[in-house]
Amino acid sequence: MSKKKPVGTPKKDLPAPGTQYPGVHGKIVEWAEHVFAEGMLYVRVRFTDKTELCWVLETAHVILEADLSDWKTGDCKQLAVFVENESDWEKRLGGISASTLFRKAKRC
Repeated sequence: MSKKKPVGTPKKDLPAPGTQYPGVHGKIVEWAEHVFAEGMLYVRVRFTDKTELCWVLETAHVILEADLSDWKTGDCKQLAVFVENESDWEKRLGGISASTLFRKAKRC
């Protein structure tokens, strides 16, 4: 009689990696935290070599589209488009782009 090999667990498909950060691979995490400050969310990961990876997150509302439609026949007939891709982002930043503001911000 031959020995039966145990049935192994099937390999699960792992999600594809997203954005990678050079210089982070292999580092050992000392601690991680998140902090809400000045309307933003800071996610910080400190490594044992005293380097830190930090994400600064902020959201904005965007109206993708505001339209008037006629549904009398049961089908949508678009009559007018009032707004497309409107946001208060530029107003909130005083006309400054988000990337410019971020570069000027003191994060640490």
